[in-house]
Amino acid sequence: MTSPENAAAVPTPNTAVHPADPADPADPADLTDLTGLTDPADGIVPDTKDWTWVLERACPDCGLDSAAVDRASVPGLIRANADAWVAVLAGDEDALRRRPRPEIWSDLEYACHVRDVFRLFHVRLNLMLDQDGPDFPNWDQDETAVAERYGEQRPSAVAADLAGAGRILADAFERVEGEQWQRTGNRSDGARFTVESFSRYLVHDPVHHLYDVTGERV
Repeated sequence: MTSPENAAAVPTPNTAVHPADPADPADPADLTDLTGLTDPADGIVPDTKDWTWVLERACPDCGLDSAAVDRASVPGLIRANADAWVAVLAGDEDALRRRPRPEIWSDLEYACHVRDVFRLFHVRLNLMLDQDGPDFPNWDQDETAVAERYGEQRPSAVAADLAGAGRILADAFERVEGEQWQRTGNRSDGARFTVESFSRYLVHDPVHHLYDVTGERV
């Protein structure tokens, strides 16, 4: 789910490691003035692995076989995943903010990332549908997590924004038809997607992160 296009930051001591995927700059959710149980100043060690391999084989961690996902099922999978995140965010607020270990994101931080991934993929989907072979703008998800203070955002606001972003993205994929599925877009590291492969690649990210916080495989 992470791509090398986002690996610009240099790891710093006492940082958080997470698997994540490219996402476009998103409007930040409302921030609170509370001191969170995670310190965004710790930063996040960028995960520089290229997760496009999930398009070829099942993920041994979360269990999702993206290659076997029917493109027609993608909108429903997005909606179901968004609903599951809303349920997670209804939990105890202190627990949501707490990192299980200093180097691992809290449930709230993961949810903020998933919200922003939904927003990004809507932007990139529209680029592929509106332009011929567009190049996707880079985005540094790790920098955004710190700048927007993911760990201090209000869970209720994140839940509402995540649900809305998921609904918009699901509706957008539901409108794709015919030859539009074969339109293409390019990542800056050279990865090339069709709308169809892009939809399958997308699904793995929020599913994997739900596994990260719940431990439940698909």
